[in-house]
Amino acid sequence: MDKALPLLDAQDITFSVGDRQLLRPVSLQVTQGDYVLLTGPSGSGKSTFLKILASLITPTSGQILFRNRDITTLKAGSYRQQVSYCFQTPQLFGQSVYDNLALPWQIRRQKPQRETLVAALESVNLSPNMLDKPVEQLSGGEKQRVGLLRNLQFMPDVLLLDEVTSALDDENRLAVLALINRIVAEEKVAVVRISHDVSDIQQAGHVLRLEPPEKESERESA
Repeated sequence: MDKALPLLDAQDITFSVGDRQLLRPVSLQVTQGDYVLLTGPSGSGKSTFLKILASLITPTSGQILFRNRDITTLKAGSYRQQVSYCFQTPQLFGQSVYDNLALPWQIRRQKPQRETLVAALESVNLSPNMLDKPVEQLSGGEKQRVGLLRNLQFMPDVLLLDEVTSALDDENRLAVLALINRIVAEEKVAVVRISHDVSDIQQAGHVLRLEPPEKESERESA
């Protein structure tokens, strides 16, 4: 991944709470159309690192550049539209699925075409009548897909995905993975995705494995 102009350049990122280190130094560069799989055992800080990249939490040390600019100098709202984070368990808003998919349009003072939203639902095996379904009636897997589609109403430059297929069966998981592959190939969106599934490695162009901080001290004492 040594390309000239990275979209996102994370340099020696760490995170600690008090004296407890939760994330060992991690560096990552992503350019347009990159597909990075973030993996590692529980406690290695994968979700923490992704949230730091999304500017949802502040690293203890290190620097993140977006298009060569320190993200601390950028407006948070604008940055998060370009570097979009999708939670494993998304927080849905409003009353219905429509309210959630329409939200990115409303933020931009636009109104979506119903057919556009229906097509998005169908791309991840959700039926057109799902558009009017109350959010409290959605299953965990349906919430994950709606949350992902909400992030994709306007394509970001970088998409950060925190185990967004964890609640899906095989058929629907494959539909979501096909959508991710398509936006990487056709839209040139850079994707950084957390997954524990070994079969996902072949989908990614690059694999970054994190290790728990304790393992560093274990090696030093060995």
